[in-house]
Amino acid sequence: MTAPCEVWFYHLERTSSDKVLPELLEKTLKRGWKAQVRTASQDRVEFLDDWLWRYRDEAFLPHAPATDPMPERQPILVGTDVANANAAEALFLIDGAQPGDLGGYERCVLLFDGRDEAALAQARAHWRQFKADGLPVSYWQQGAGRGWEKKA
Repeated sequence: MTAPCEVWFYHLERTSSDKVLPELLEKTLKRGWKAQVRTASQDRVEFLDDWLWRYRDEAFLPHAPATDPMPERQPILVGTDVANANAAEALFLIDGAQPGDLGGYERCVLLFDGRDEAALAQARAHWRQFKADGLPVSYWQQGAGRGWEKKA
């Protein structure tokens, strides 16, 4: 029997998901995992596809949109679809994207803007649902500087 997907909530207070996401994706790849980034709109997919190529001059994050003809070969897929086409171990939810079925993932990372009341309410609703489903959840809040503090 496989362990249930861990769900990590990242409460952003000073930094946008666009700034935090590349760092988390780098850590995911270093772990030897593939990742799926799910967003709520095709416009954001196009933005992120471009952003992940240029977010930092000395960095490289191999990725493709989920519409790539060979998604199974991509270390990182960016899309709106709930299919895990690259057999990713990590799922990143941004911009209010819905989690769908978390079966098959090792970890789900939900990034939300704590300054946005709707995003905060949605994150709380997801927290309650994941807890009710018996999934292990943890909550990380941006601390002083660039660090993260585990709050729950």
